[in-house]
Amino acid sequence: MADCELLETCIFFNDQMAEMPSMSNIIKERYCRGSNTLCARHMVFRMINREAVPPDLYPSQIERADEIVGSK
Repeated sequence: MADCELLETCIFFNDQMAEMPSMSNIIKERYCRGSNTLCARHMVFRMINREAVPPDLYPSQIERADEIVGSK
């Protein structure tokens, strides 16, 4: 599978994780490369839109993403 279409411009990686490249690469391998179905950020993007994705939403915060999607 291809990388997530949002990877290059993802605010989470370009802002939140900019100073932690090693950790960033680990997270990218799990959530962004190949299947992105487990990424909370992508879930909000897919179900609502990019503007609805909070900058501080971690890819692992599925429950929070569910709340965001459910509230729209």
